[in-house]
Amino acid sequence: MGTKKNFVIDTNVILHDYNCLKNFQENDIYLPIIVLEELDEFKKGTEQINFNAREFVRELDLITDDNLFSTGAPLGEGLGRLFVVTGTVDAPKVSSSFPVPKPDHQILAVAEYLEAKYPKMKTILVTKDVNLRMKARSIGVLCEDYITDKVVNIDIFDKSSEIFDNIDPTLIDRIYSSKDGLDIGEFDFKDIIRPNECFVLKSDRSSVLARYNPISRTVYRVNKTKNYGIEPRNAEQTFAFEILNDPNVKLVALTGKAGTGKTLLALAAALGKLSDYKQILLARPIVALSNKDIGFLPGDAQEKVAPYMQPLFDNLNVIKNQFPSNSPEIKRIEDMQKSGQLVIEALAFIRGRSLSETYCIIDEAQNLTPHEVKTIITRAGEGTKMVFTGDIQQIDHPYLDSQSNGLVYMIDRMKDQSIFAHINLIKGERSELSELASNLM
Repeated sequence: MGTKKNFVIDTNVILHDYNCLKNFQENDIYLPIIVLEELDEFKKGTEQINFNAREFVRELDLITDDNLFSTGAPLGEGLGRLFVVTGTVDAPKVSSSFPVPKPDHQILAVAEYLEAKYPKMKTILVTKDVNLRMKARSIGVLCEDYITDKVVNIDIFDKSSEIFDNIDPTLIDRIYSSKDGLDIGEFDFKDIIRPNECFVLKSDRSSVLARYNPISRTVYRVNKTKNYGIEPRNAEQTFAFEILNDPNVKLVALTGKAGTGKTLLALAAALGKLSDYKQILLARPIVALSNKDIGFLPGDAQEKVAPYMQPLFDNLNVIKNQFPSNSPEIKRIEDMQKSGQLVIEALAFIRGRSLSETYCIIDEAQNLTPHEVKTIITRAGEGTKMVFTGDIQQIDHPYLDSQSNGLVYMIDRMKDQSIFAHINLIKGERSELSELASNLM
Protein backbone atom coordinates (compact mmCIF):
# COMPACT_ATOMS: atom_id res chain seq x y z
CA MET A 1 0.00 0.00 0.00
CA GLY A 2 1.47 3.35 -1.05
CA THR A 3 1.14 6.81 0.39
CA LYS A 4 -2.47 7.96 0.50
CA LYS A 5 -3.47 10.53 -2.13
CA ASN A 6 -6.35 12.86 -2.93
CA PHE A 7 -7.98 12.53 -6.35
CA VAL A 8 -10.20 15.17 -7.93
CA ILE A 9 -12.50 13.58 -10.54
CA ASP A 10 -13.64 15.32 -13.70
CA THR A 11 -17.15 14.77 -15.14
CA ASN A 12 -15.85 12.98 -18.24
CA VAL A 13 -14.31 10.21 -16.11
CA ILE A 14 -17.73 9.41 -14.66
CA LEU A 15 -19.38 9.53 -18.09
CA HIS A 16 -16.68 7.12 -19.30
CA ASP A 17 -17.02 4.70 -16.35
CA TYR A 18 -19.80 5.12 -13.80
CA ASN A 19 -18.04 2.57 -11.53
CA CYS A 20 -14.90 4.71 -11.34
CA LEU A 21 -15.23 5.41 -7.59
CA LYS A 22 -14.24 1.78 -6.91
CA ASN A 23 -10.94 2.08 -8.77
CA PHE A 24 -8.93 4.43 -6.55
CA GLN A 25 -7.98 1.95 -3.80
CA GLU A 26 -7.54 3.52 -0.34
CA ASN A 27 -7.25 7.07 -1.68
CA ASP A 28 -9.81 9.81 -1.04
CA ILE A 29 -11.94 11.17 -3.90
CA TYR A 30 -13.17 14.74 -4.23
CA LEU A 31 -16.06 15.76 -6.48
CA PRO A 32 -16.40 19.49 -7.20
CA ILE A 33 -20.09 20.43 -7.00
CA ILE A 34 -19.92 21.58 -10.64
CA VAL A 35 -19.36 17.91 -11.59
CA LEU A 36 -22.72 16.96 -10.08
CA GLU A 37 -24.35 19.88 -11.89
CA GLU A 38 -22.85 18.74 -15.20
CA LEU A 39 -24.01 15.16 -14.56
CA ASP A 40 -27.52 16.45 -14.04
CA GLU A 41 -27.50 17.80 -17.60
CA PHE A 42 -26.55 14.37 -18.94
CA LYS A 43 -29.19 12.31 -17.13
CA LYS A 44 -31.79 12.55 -19.88
CA GLY A 45 -31.21 10.67 -23.13
CA THR A 46 -30.61 7.21 -24.59
CA GLU A 47 -26.86 7.36 -25.23
CA GLN A 48 -24.41 5.39 -23.10
CA ILE A 49 -23.15 8.59 -21.44
CA ASN A 50 -26.73 9.34 -20.31
CA PHE A 51 -27.01 5.85 -18.85
CA ASN A 52 -23.66 6.30 -17.08
CA ALA A 53 -24.76 9.62 -15.59
CA ARG A 54 -27.96 8.06 -14.20
CA GLU A 55 -26.15 5.01 -12.81
CA PHE A 56 -23.51 7.13 -11.10
CA VAL A 57 -26.14 9.33 -9.44
CA ARG A 58 -27.94 6.19 -8.18
CA GLU A 59 -24.66 4.82 -6.84
CA LEU A 60 -23.92 8.16 -5.21
CA ASP A 61 -27.30 8.10 -3.49
CA LEU A 62 -26.50 4.69 -1.95
CA ILE A 63 -23.20 5.78 -0.40
CA THR A 64 -24.20 9.31 0.60
CA ASP A 65 -24.45 10.18 4.29
CA ASP A 66 -24.50 13.40 6.31
CA ASN A 67 -20.71 13.62 6.26
CA LEU A 68 -20.35 13.82 2.45
CA PHE A 69 -19.68 17.56 2.61
CA SER A 70 -17.51 17.53 5.75
CA THR A 71 -15.58 14.42 6.80
CA GLY A 72 -16.49 12.39 3.72
CA ALA A 73 -18.60 9.29 3.08
CA PRO A 74 -16.88 5.87 3.24
CA LEU A 75 -16.69 4.10 -0.13
CA GLY A 76 -16.31 0.61 1.29
CA GLU A 77 -13.77 -1.80 2.72
CA GLY A 78 -10.26 -1.10 1.47
CA LEU A 79 -11.39 2.12 -0.19
CA GLY A 80 -11.06 5.77 0.80
CA ARG A 81 -13.71 8.39 1.41
CA LEU A 82 -15.76 10.51 -0.95
CA PHE A 83 -16.11 14.28 -0.51
CA VAL A 84 -18.18 16.83 -2.39
CA VAL A 85 -16.59 20.30 -2.49
CA THR A 86 -19.14 23.11 -2.59
CA GLY A 87 -18.90 26.86 -2.94
CA THR A 88 -16.00 28.96 -4.18
CA VAL A 89 -12.53 27.82 -3.12
CA ASP A 90 -9.33 29.83 -2.85
CA ALA A 91 -7.21 29.08 -5.93
CA PRO A 92 -5.02 32.07 -6.81
CA LYS A 93 -3.11 30.38 -9.67
CA VAL A 94 -6.31 29.34 -11.43
CA SER A 95 -7.89 32.76 -10.86
CA SER A 96 -4.86 34.49 -12.32
CA SER A 97 -4.26 32.19 -15.30
CA PHE A 98 -7.86 31.26 -16.16
CA PRO A 99 -10.18 34.04 -14.98
CA VAL A 100 -13.18 32.89 -17.06
CA PRO A 101 -15.49 30.90 -14.70
CA LYS A 102 -15.82 27.78 -16.85
CA PRO A 103 -16.65 24.36 -15.30
CA ASP A 104 -13.16 23.10 -16.22
CA HIS A 105 -11.58 25.97 -14.32
CA GLN A 106 -13.80 25.35 -11.29
CA ILE A 107 -12.68 21.71 -11.23
CA LEU A 108 -9.05 22.78 -11.58
CA ALA A 109 -9.53 25.29 -8.75
CA VAL A 110 -10.60 22.50 -6.39
CA ALA A 111 -7.40 20.59 -7.21
CA GLU A 112 -5.27 23.68 -6.46
CA TYR A 113 -7.22 24.33 -3.24
CA LEU A 114 -6.72 20.76 -1.95
CA GLU A 115 -3.05 20.87 -2.87
CA ALA A 116 -2.63 23.90 -0.60
CA LYS A 117 -4.86 22.52 2.16
CA TYR A 118 -3.03 19.17 2.33
CA PRO A 119 0.60 20.00 1.44
CA LYS A 120 1.90 16.65 2.75
CA MET A 121 -0.42 14.64 0.47
CA LYS A 122 -0.37 14.40 -3.32
CA THR A 123 -3.46 15.87 -4.92
CA ILE A 124 -4.08 14.64 -8.48
CA LEU A 125 -6.66 15.82 -10.98
CA VAL A 126 -8.03 12.90 -13.03
CA THR A 127 -9.52 13.89 -16.39
CA LYS A 128 -9.83 12.47 -19.88
CA ASP A 129 -9.73 16.00 -21.30
CA VAL A 130 -6.25 16.60 -22.79
CA ASN A 131 -6.73 20.39 -22.75
CA LEU A 132 -7.58 20.41 -19.07
CA ARG A 133 -4.51 18.30 -18.32
CA MET A 134 -2.41 20.85 -20.22
CA LYS A 135 -3.92 23.70 -18.19
CA ALA A 136 -3.22 21.83 -14.95
CA ARG A 137 0.41 21.27 -15.89
CA SER A 138 0.82 24.92 -16.83
CA ILE A 139 0.14 25.99 -13.22
CA GLY A 140 1.92 23.04 -11.59
CA VAL A 141 -1.13 20.99 -10.59
CA LEU A 142 -0.59 17.22 -10.79
CA CYS A 143 -2.90 15.50 -13.27
CA GLU A 144 -3.35 12.23 -15.12
CA ASP A 145 -5.65 10.41 -17.49
CA TYR A 146 -8.10 7.80 -16.19
CA ILE A 147 -6.08 4.71 -17.09
CA THR A 148 -7.94 1.86 -15.36
CA ASP A 149 -9.09 0.40 -18.69
CA LYS A 150 -6.12 1.44 -20.82
CA VAL A 151 -4.31 -1.23 -22.85
CA VAL A 152 -0.54 -0.97 -22.43
CA ASN A 153 0.69 -2.82 -25.51
CA ILE A 154 -0.93 -1.94 -28.86
CA ASP A 155 1.97 -3.09 -31.06
CA ILE A 156 -0.20 -5.83 -32.59
CA PHE A 157 -2.08 -3.17 -34.55
CA ASP A 158 1.05 -2.26 -36.51
CA LYS A 159 1.60 -5.68 -38.07
CA SER A 160 -0.17 -8.23 -40.19
CA SER A 161 -0.51 -11.93 -39.40
CA GLU A 162 2.56 -13.82 -38.17
CA ILE A 163 4.88 -15.46 -40.69
CA PHE A 164 6.76 -18.49 -39.39
CA ASP A 165 9.87 -19.22 -41.49
CA ASN A 166 12.10 -22.28 -41.71
CA ILE A 167 9.23 -24.72 -41.23
CA ASP A 168 10.01 -28.35 -42.09
CA PRO A 169 8.73 -28.73 -45.68
CA THR A 170 7.26 -32.15 -44.89
CA LEU A 171 4.99 -30.51 -42.28
CA ILE A 172 3.66 -28.13 -44.93
CA ASP A 173 3.15 -31.04 -47.34
CA ARG A 174 1.18 -32.88 -44.67
CA ILE A 175 -1.00 -29.82 -44.00
CA TYR A 176 -1.91 -29.73 -47.69
CA SER A 177 -2.76 -33.43 -47.75
CA SER A 178 -4.47 -33.66 -44.36
CA LYS A 179 -8.21 -33.07 -44.13
CA ASP A 180 -8.23 -32.60 -40.33
CA GLY A 181 -4.91 -30.77 -39.93
CA LEU A 182 -1.92 -31.52 -37.73
CA ASP A 183 -1.66 -31.53 -33.94
CA ILE A 184 -0.34 -28.23 -32.59
CA GLY A 185 2.28 -30.18 -30.64
CA GLU A 186 4.20 -30.79 -33.87
CA PHE A 187 5.06 -27.10 -34.19
CA ASP A 188 7.74 -25.13 -32.33
CA PHE A 189 5.42 -22.14 -31.88
CA LYS A 190 2.81 -24.15 -29.96
CA ASP A 191 3.40 -22.18 -26.74
CA ILE A 192 2.98 -18.70 -28.24
CA ILE A 193 0.07 -19.17 -30.62
CA ARG A 194 -3.32 -17.78 -29.61
CA PRO A 195 -6.72 -19.41 -30.13
CA ASN A 196 -7.99 -19.04 -33.73
CA GLU A 197 -4.84 -17.21 -34.80
CA CYS A 198 -4.14 -17.26 -38.54
CA PHE A 199 -0.59 -17.23 -39.91
CA VAL A 200 1.68 -18.09 -42.83
CA LEU A 201 4.01 -21.09 -42.68
CA LYS A 202 7.07 -21.02 -44.96
CA SER A 203 9.74 -23.55 -45.80
CA ASP A 204 12.61 -23.25 -48.27
CA ARG A 205 10.37 -24.56 -51.07
CA SER A 206 6.72 -23.94 -50.14
CA SER A 207 4.27 -21.99 -48.01
CA VAL A 208 0.73 -22.33 -46.73
CA LEU A 209 -1.95 -20.15 -45.11
CA ALA A 210 -2.90 -21.78 -41.82
CA ARG A 211 -5.01 -21.41 -38.69
CA TYR A 212 -4.87 -22.84 -35.19
CA ASN A 213 -8.17 -24.29 -34.01
CA PRO A 214 -8.22 -24.34 -30.19
CA ILE A 215 -11.12 -26.80 -29.99
CA SER A 216 -9.43 -29.57 -32.02
CA ARG A 217 -5.94 -28.28 -31.09
CA THR A 218 -4.91 -28.59 -34.72
CA VAL A 219 -3.20 -26.47 -37.37
CA TYR A 220 -4.90 -26.72 -40.74
CA ARG A 221 -4.87 -25.08 -44.16
CA VAL A 222 -6.95 -21.95 -44.78
CA ASN A 223 -8.55 -22.03 -48.22
CA LYS A 224 -9.49 -18.97 -50.24
CA THR A 225 -13.28 -18.62 -50.18
CA LYS A 226 -15.74 -16.27 -51.86
CA ASN A 227 -18.67 -14.70 -49.99
CA TYR A 228 -21.67 -13.26 -51.82
CA GLY A 229 -19.66 -12.06 -54.79
CA ILE A 230 -16.73 -10.73 -52.75
CA GLU A 231 -13.40 -12.48 -53.21
CA PRO A 232 -10.43 -11.90 -50.86
CA ARG A 233 -7.59 -9.99 -52.50
CA ASN A 234 -4.79 -10.93 -50.11
CA ALA A 235 -3.87 -13.35 -47.32
CA GLU A 236 -5.25 -11.07 -44.59
CA GLN A 237 -8.68 -10.94 -46.21
CA THR A 238 -8.58 -14.70 -46.73
CA PHE A 239 -7.93 -15.09 -42.99
CA ALA A 240 -10.78 -12.69 -42.23
CA PHE A 241 -13.26 -14.77 -44.24
CA GLU A 242 -12.00 -17.93 -42.51
CA ILE A 243 -12.86 -16.49 -39.11
CA LEU A 244 -16.03 -14.69 -40.19
CA ASN A 245 -17.42 -17.91 -41.68
CA ASP A 246 -16.76 -20.06 -38.60
CA PRO A 247 -19.92 -20.33 -36.42
CA ASN A 248 -17.81 -21.52 -33.47
CA VAL A 249 -16.06 -18.15 -33.28
CA LYS A 250 -18.78 -16.09 -31.61
CA LEU A 251 -16.80 -12.85 -31.21
CA VAL A 252 -14.57 -11.32 -33.90
CA ALA A 253 -12.47 -8.15 -34.06
CA LEU A 254 -11.42 -6.81 -37.46
CA THR A 255 -9.00 -3.91 -37.22
CA GLY A 256 -7.17 -1.95 -39.87
CA LYS A 257 -6.86 1.42 -41.56
CA ALA A 258 -9.39 2.85 -44.00
CA GLY A 259 -9.69 0.88 -47.23
CA THR A 260 -8.60 -2.52 -45.93
CA GLY A 261 -12.11 -3.94 -46.37
CA LYS A 262 -13.17 -4.54 -42.77
CA THR A 263 -16.86 -3.73 -43.05
CA LEU A 264 -17.23 -5.08 -46.59
CA LEU A 265 -15.76 -8.45 -45.63
CA ALA A 266 -17.94 -8.72 -42.52
CA LEU A 267 -21.14 -7.87 -44.43
CA ALA A 268 -20.31 -10.23 -47.31
CA ALA A 269 -19.64 -13.06 -44.85
CA ALA A 270 -22.92 -12.35 -43.05
CA LEU A 271 -24.87 -12.49 -46.32
CA GLY A 272 -23.10 -15.72 -47.24
CA LYS A 273 -24.09 -17.32 -43.91
CA LEU A 274 -27.69 -16.10 -43.79
CA SER A 275 -29.06 -19.65 -43.61
CA ASP A 276 -27.42 -19.95 -40.17
CA TYR A 277 -28.98 -16.77 -38.74
CA LYS A 278 -32.42 -15.20 -38.55
CA GLN A 279 -31.16 -11.66 -38.98
CA ILE A 280 -28.18 -9.56 -40.04
CA LEU A 281 -27.76 -6.41 -37.99
CA LEU A 282 -25.26 -3.76 -39.05
CA ALA A 283 -24.84 -0.79 -36.69
CA ARG A 284 -22.46 2.04 -35.92
CA PRO A 285 -22.23 4.76 -33.24
CA ILE A 286 -23.17 8.35 -34.11
CA VAL A 287 -20.19 10.04 -32.53
CA ALA A 288 -20.95 13.49 -33.94
CA LEU A 289 -24.25 13.49 -32.07
CA SER A 290 -23.18 11.75 -28.88
CA ASN A 291 -23.59 14.86 -26.74
CA LYS A 292 -26.57 16.34 -28.58
CA ASP A 293 -30.22 15.50 -29.12
CA ILE A 294 -30.71 14.43 -32.73
CA GLY A 295 -34.09 16.12 -32.68
CA PHE A 296 -32.76 19.23 -34.45
CA LEU A 297 -32.48 17.22 -37.67
CA PRO A 298 -35.55 16.92 -39.96
CA GLY A 299 -37.56 13.70 -40.32
CA ASP A 300 -38.26 10.69 -38.13
CA ALA A 301 -35.62 8.83 -36.12
CA GLN A 302 -34.41 6.72 -39.08
CA GLU A 303 -34.22 9.75 -41.39
CA LYS A 304 -32.25 11.74 -38.82
CA VAL A 305 -29.49 9.16 -38.54
CA ALA A 306 -29.50 8.14 -42.23
CA PRO A 307 -26.50 10.37 -43.20
CA TYR A 308 -24.39 8.66 -40.52
CA MET A 309 -25.39 5.20 -41.80
CA GLN A 310 -24.51 5.98 -45.43
CA PRO A 311 -21.05 4.32 -45.28
CA LEU A 312 -22.79 1.06 -44.36
CA PHE A 313 -25.19 1.38 -47.30
CA ASP A 314 -22.15 2.09 -49.51
CA ASN A 315 -20.67 -1.28 -48.54
CA LEU A 316 -23.97 -2.99 -49.27
CA ASN A 317 -24.02 -1.33 -52.71
CA VAL A 318 -20.51 -2.63 -53.44
CA ILE A 319 -21.81 -6.15 -52.84
CA LYS A 320 -24.95 -5.55 -54.93
CA ASN A 321 -22.77 -4.27 -57.78
CA GLN A 322 -21.16 -7.72 -58.06
CA PHE A 323 -24.40 -9.03 -59.60
CA PRO A 324 -26.72 -8.11 -62.49
CA SER A 325 -29.59 -5.86 -61.39
CA ASN A 326 -32.19 -8.59 -62.04
CA SER A 327 -30.24 -11.38 -60.34
CA PRO A 328 -31.69 -13.53 -57.52
CA GLU A 329 -28.90 -12.29 -55.23
CA ILE A 330 -30.04 -8.67 -55.59
CA LYS A 331 -33.68 -9.63 -55.08
CA ARG A 332 -32.74 -11.59 -51.98
CA ILE A 333 -30.98 -8.58 -50.43
CA GLU A 334 -33.92 -6.29 -51.23
CA ASP A 335 -36.40 -8.81 -49.77
CA MET A 336 -34.26 -9.09 -46.63
CA GLN A 337 -34.31 -5.32 -46.16
CA LYS A 338 -38.09 -5.16 -46.62
CA SER A 339 -38.74 -8.03 -44.20
CA GLY A 340 -36.34 -6.78 -41.52
CA GLN A 341 -33.91 -9.68 -41.97
CA LEU A 342 -31.20 -7.18 -42.93
CA VAL A 343 -31.18 -4.11 -40.68
CA ILE A 344 -28.82 -1.14 -40.90
CA GLU A 345 -29.28 1.31 -38.05
CA ALA A 346 -27.68 3.51 -35.41
CA LEU A 347 -26.11 1.69 -32.48
CA ALA A 348 -28.29 3.57 -29.98
CA PHE A 349 -31.34 1.71 -31.32
CA ILE A 350 -30.06 -1.75 -30.34
CA ARG A 351 -29.29 -1.00 -26.69
CA GLY A 352 -31.53 -2.92 -24.32
CA ARG A 353 -32.45 -5.55 -26.90
CA SER A 354 -31.64 -9.26 -26.75
CA LEU A 355 -30.06 -10.43 -30.00
CA SER A 356 -30.67 -14.12 -30.72
CA GLU A 357 -29.57 -15.96 -33.89
CA THR A 358 -28.21 -12.69 -35.24
CA TYR A 359 -25.08 -11.95 -37.26
CA CYS A 360 -24.29 -8.62 -35.61
CA ILE A 361 -21.69 -6.25 -37.10
CA ILE A 362 -20.65 -3.18 -35.09
CA ASP A 363 -18.79 -0.73 -37.32
CA GLU A 364 -16.45 2.06 -36.10
CA ALA A 365 -16.07 0.29 -32.75
CA GLN A 366 -12.95 2.35 -31.94
CA ASN A 367 -15.38 5.14 -31.00
CA LEU A 368 -16.95 3.09 -28.21
CA THR A 369 -15.87 3.02 -24.57
CA PRO A 370 -14.95 -0.30 -22.92
CA HIS A 371 -18.22 -0.21 -21.02
CA GLU A 372 -20.22 0.35 -24.20
CA VAL A 373 -18.58 -2.65 -25.89
CA LYS A 374 -19.30 -4.79 -22.83
CA THR A 375 -22.94 -3.65 -22.87
CA ILE A 376 -23.29 -4.60 -26.55
CA ILE A 377 -21.66 -8.02 -26.17
CA THR A 378 -23.92 -8.88 -23.24
CA ARG A 379 -26.90 -8.40 -25.61
CA ALA A 380 -25.84 -11.58 -27.45
CA GLY A 381 -28.32 -14.42 -27.12
CA GLU A 382 -28.06 -18.02 -28.32
CA GLY A 383 -26.77 -18.49 -31.86
CA THR A 384 -25.50 -14.92 -32.22
CA LYS A 385 -22.15 -13.96 -33.72
CA MET A 386 -20.72 -10.50 -33.04
CA VAL A 387 -18.18 -8.77 -35.25
CA PHE A 388 -16.55 -5.48 -34.22
CA THR A 389 -14.67 -3.50 -36.88
CA GLY A 390 -12.60 -0.36 -36.50
CA ASP A 391 -9.46 1.66 -37.12
CA ILE A 392 -7.76 2.65 -33.86
CA GLN A 393 -5.95 5.50 -35.61
CA GLN A 394 -9.23 7.22 -36.57
CA ILE A 395 -10.92 7.97 -33.26
CA ASP A 396 -13.54 10.72 -33.28
CA HIS A 397 -14.63 10.40 -29.66
CA PRO A 398 -13.19 13.35 -27.68
CA TYR A 399 -12.15 11.32 -24.62
CA LEU A 400 -10.88 8.09 -26.18
CA ASP A 401 -7.49 7.26 -27.65
CA SER A 402 -5.73 4.29 -29.25
CA GLN A 403 -5.18 2.68 -25.84
CA SER A 404 -8.45 3.37 -24.05
CA ASN A 405 -11.16 2.68 -26.64
CA GLY A 406 -13.51 -0.26 -26.32
CA LEU A 407 -12.22 -2.11 -29.39
CA VAL A 408 -8.63 -2.51 -28.14
CA TYR A 409 -9.91 -3.19 -24.62
CA MET A 410 -12.07 -6.05 -25.90
CA ILE A 411 -9.20 -7.53 -27.93
CA ASP A 412 -6.86 -7.36 -24.94
CA ARG A 413 -9.35 -9.03 -22.60
CA MET A 414 -10.61 -11.69 -25.03
CA LYS A 415 -7.37 -12.63 -26.82
CA ASP A 416 -6.96 -16.04 -25.11
CA GLN A 417 -10.59 -17.17 -25.37
CA SER A 418 -11.49 -20.06 -27.68
CA ILE A 419 -14.59 -18.34 -29.12
CA PHE A 420 -12.73 -15.10 -30.01
CA ALA A 421 -10.51 -14.15 -32.94
CA HIS A 422 -8.76 -10.98 -34.05
CA ILE A 423 -7.58 -10.22 -37.58
CA ASN A 424 -5.54 -7.08 -38.26
CA LEU A 425 -5.70 -5.89 -41.87
CA ILE A 426 -2.71 -3.91 -43.10
CA LYS A 427 -2.90 -3.86 -46.89
CA GLY A 428 -5.35 -1.32 -48.33
CA GLU A 429 -7.49 -2.57 -51.22
CA ARG A 430 -9.89 0.33 -51.80
CA SER A 431 -7.68 2.05 -54.37
CA GLU A 432 -4.12 3.15 -55.02
CA LEU A 433 -5.10 6.70 -53.99
CA SER A 434 -6.72 5.53 -50.71
CA GLU A 435 -3.66 3.43 -49.85
CA LEU A 436 -1.31 6.33 -50.59
CA ALA A 437 -3.31 8.73 -48.40
CA SER A 438 -3.48 6.24 -45.50
CA ASN A 439 0.28 5.75 -45.58
CA LEU A 440 1.55 9.25 -46.27
CA MET A 441 -0.94 11.69 -44.78
